[in-house]
Parts: sequence; structure tokens; C-alpha cells
Amino acid sequence: MQPDIGINEGKRKEIAQGLSKLLADTYTLYLKTHNFHWNVTGPHFSQLHLMFMEQYNEMWTAVDEVAERIRALGEFAPGGYKAFAELSSVKESEGHPDWKEMISQLVQGHEEVIRPCRALLPQVQQANDESSAALIGDRMRVHEKTAWMLRSLLN
Repeated sequence: MQPDIGINEGKRKEIAQGLSKLLADTYTLYLKTHNFHWNVTGPHFSQLHLMFMEQYNEMWTAVDEVAERIRALGEFAPGGYKAFAELSSVKESEGHPDWKEMISQLVQGHEEVIRPCRALLPQVQQANDESSAALIGDRMRVHEKTAWMLRSLLN
């Protein structure tokens, strides 16, 4: 049974595709952040270890919210590494970067999540999908703030 929520099927599918990219980007960034939490070293170990934990916990909750919104639109949420790798713009880290490189990569990752959100938002607003617009706005706000805070550590 298809949802009858005042958004036509074509628009629901388009929005769900955009949210699927957001889900994949967020999950990939979650994994990267969790990896850095485990492997950070250096003079700021304690601060970064805790900060990365806060960040990956926030994203862990967010992926569920995004996936549930996709389902509410009547589509299936992508799952698994292969699907996420095909959809995500966030690149996995290779090797064991130092703490400064970790921060730089995370800044880039958060910005990589923001840009497609900004492109999706007008489509969502045009479809009068306030629920998806609020979710996207919340995600952009979190990722913009996190990128700023991380960037501040490098200045």
C-alpha cells in the first residue's frame, strides 16, 4: 500500500533518492569518525577521542532518522556497505593518518554531507515536504557546526 501523504509518487521517489544519499554519506562519515575515535594518537588524544565519540554517536542516531523518513515516503532505505559505497561521496580513510589529518578529513567529510543536502532542499520544499525539509535542515545545521568546530582546531 503506497503512502497517501499529499506528495505524488514521483516526488516521493526523488526525495527518497536524495535522502538515500544523505543516509549513505552519514553512515560512511559515521564509520570514518568511529575509526578515528579508536585510532587517534598525539597530544590531543583525550579531547579528540571524546569529541569523535560524541560525533559518531550523534550520527548513529541520525542514520536511523533518515532511514525511517525514507520508509515513511514509501521507499526502501539502502543498507550495506556496497549500497553505501555506491551512493556516498564521503571517502573512507586509508592507512593511519595523524590527528591533524584526521580532523582535516572529517571537515571535508562533513562538508561533503552538507552540499548534497543544500541541493536537495529546494526539491523537498517545492514538494511541500516539511518533514523531510526539517530533517535536512537539522542535518545541515549539525554538520555545519561540527565542520566549524573541527576546522577551529586546525587554525
